[in-house]
This record gives sequence, structure tokens and C-alpha cells, in this order.
Amino acid sequence: MTRRRTRAFLMVIVAVLVVVALGYAFWPRPVLVDMTEVKRGPIVVTIDEDARTQVHNTYVVSTPIAGRLMRVTLEPGDTVVQGETIVAWMLPTNPAALDIRTKEQAQAAVQAAQAALRVAQADYLRANADYELAQENYDRTKQLWESDTVSKAALDRAERELQAARAALDTATAAISMRAAELKNAQAQLIGFDDQRLAAALGAGQLKPIPLKSPATGTVLRVMQESETVLPAGTPIMEIGNIEEDLEVVVELLSTDAVQVRPGDRVIIDKWGGDEPLSGVVDRVDPWGFTKFSALGVEEQRVRVYVRFTDPPQSRGRLGHGFRVEARIVIWEEENAVIVPSSALFRDAGSWAVFVVSDGVVEIRRVEVGQNNGVTASIASGLEPGERIVLYPGSELEPGTRVAQRQTG
Repeated sequence: MTRRRTRAFLMVIVAVLVVVALGYAFWPRPVLVDMTEVKRGPIVVTIDEDARTQVHNTYVVSTPIAGRLMRVTLEPGDTVVQGETIVAWMLPTNPAALDIRTKEQAQAAVQAAQAALRVAQADYLRANADYELAQENYDRTKQLWESDTVSKAALDRAERELQAARAALDTATAAISMRAAELKNAQAQLIGFDDQRLAAALGAGQLKPIPLKSPATGTVLRVMQESETVLPAGTPIMEIGNIEEDLEVVVELLSTDAVQVRPGDRVIIDKWGGDEPLSGVVDRVDPWGFTKFSALGVEEQRVRVYVRFTDPPQSRGRLGHGFRVEARIVIWEEENAVIVPSSALFRDAGSWAVFVVSDGVVEIRRVEVGQNNGVTASIASGLEPGERIVLYPGSELEPGTRVAQRQTG
């Protein structure tokens, strides 16, 4: 009998333990979530884009005449002074060394001009003879008209022929002047061949090199022609710019972003190689856009925005022309806004909302978002500083769900 009671007692204990275990297993537990507190603080909304530096005013030194450029000894990075530093030397082209074909062409041009002048002179003689004949015919016809021998129409025809002959004579006179000028021009092409004293002077090496001085004070940015060579007039030799005082940043923004940028907007220049970001301000926005293809082949409309540095030149280190930087153009900022992480926001019935935690239970709170930079959002209404909200809300959360702070680390 005692054994049976003991067995029954043990079965009751086991049943109670099973019930307690099942209750504990299926008892609703708080959902572990990440939480944060609504705060007041600064928020900045920026447009971020890769950019490059450039010297605003660059000076290209070009060959002033056709000739031989002596070897350029300056290198990129060298300092030059306006009007003092000689950046290159040139020897003018030796006209006595022109080839035979050029000489023959010049002589043929002279002969053609002489022939054209003789034709013009012959036309003048013919026009002069026609004019004299027309004058005599007019005088004779006028005498006959005065004696009522010929009609007024005959006199008018004689007068018209006289005027036409005078115009042809004027044309012939002008043609002679034009042909004479063409002959002088053609003869000028032969000066280098026909002037023996000039040729002798050139052959004796009496021409001195021409110095090319720097047009501005600054730094040599690049050298396009370094070796000694013969160049035509106007060939670029080197590029000069003032990196310390004239450096700027060029940003190519999408046209949809460029319309939000205004001259005077603050700019944060980052990822330039230094420890601290640099400061700048938007100087101007181009009024026209251009088409550019992205790395994925997508056609985009871009607009150039020019940024002026506001920090002193010594804070930029060795930042130079054509360097890559990242420009963050500030289009909106507030120092004391109600802010929450953007990851706490979600859409509910077409509005922005957050999960607010009160006594370990979540509730949905619709909010009005002012500005959002993708990391932090400003709240215009719906939340107060000090309230706790859920980060990264999942689909398992609903109003009334008990939550607990997830322990990190």
C-alpha cells in the first residue's frame, strides 16, 4: 500500500514538472531588439560626389614663331616668376634652308603675278581707247543734236556709251593696282632666297636664340615638349599655374542634384589624403549640362560645380592640380534638431513611423520627417527627446509586442 502511494506521489511530481517545463517553454518571451534614444543634435544633408582639383587660371606657353625649340630643362613642380624666369629658348627658322620645291613655287607665283599684271595693263589700254572713242562720239553727237540733225535718243545712247566706257576704264585701273600688289606679295616670298647678305648671315650663325619668359608666377604643371625639335608657331610647350592661390575643386553633379546647389553653399572636402577634411564654398554652378556615360554605360546629364577653398594653402599639404577628392556639398543643416537614426524609420499606411518602447512594450508612432541624409533623420513632429525607439524593426514586431534590449559584445 505504501509502495503504491509513493509511486502515485512520484507520478504527480513528474506531471507537475512536465507542466511547469511546458509552460516555461511556451511562455511568451520578449523579442530582443536594438534600441536607441531620441536626441537633439546637429544634422547635415549633403550631396556627395567624387571630384578633382584644378588650377582655375592656367597659362599655356606656346611657340611665338616657327623655329627650333631648344631642350626644355624645367620640370613639373619647378617654380617660375612672371617676366623673369626663362622657360625655353627658340631659334627662328632659317629662310635660306627652305627646300627647292618652296623656292620653285615662289618663283612660279612671281611669274604668274607678272603675267596677270601685263594682262591688266593690256585691259587698261583697251578700256582707255574705248573711252576716248566714246568721248569723241558723244561730242560729235551732241553737236549734231544741237543743229537738229539727230534725235535726242541718239544723244542719250552716246552718253550711256561714254559712261560705260568710263566705268570700264576705272575697273581696269583698279585691276592694275590689285595685280601690282599681288606681284609684290609674290616677290616677298623670294626675299629669303634672293638676299645673299641675309643668307650669308644666317649661314654664319648670327641669329641668336629667343628667350621665352614665364607669363605668370606659379608652378610648372606639365611639360608637353621637352626634347629639342622644330615646331610651327603656336605649338604648346608647357602649362603653368599657381597651385597655392588659384587651386579649386570641380564637381560633376547629376543635373537633378545640381538644381539644389547654390553659390555660397558650404562644402566639406574629404578623402584628399590628409587627416582632416578641408573646407570650401561653392563659387559657381555652370548654367549648361553635358552628357556623360557612367561606368555601367548609363547615359547621365551632368553639371559642373566649382568649389573655392576657404582654408589657408598650407593646410592642403601637397594637394596639386588634377588630384582626386570627395566633395560633400551641404544643402541643408540644423544645429539643434530632434534626430533619430534613419534605420528606425519604416513606412506604415503611406506615412513614416517608428516603434516606440514604453514599459517594455512597442507601439507604432507616426512621425513627420523633416530632412534625411541616409544616416540620420530630423523629426518635425511625433517624437520627443528621451523616448526610446527600435532600430532595424523586423516583421515580427507589432503593437503590443514585448521587447528587450539586445546585448552586444
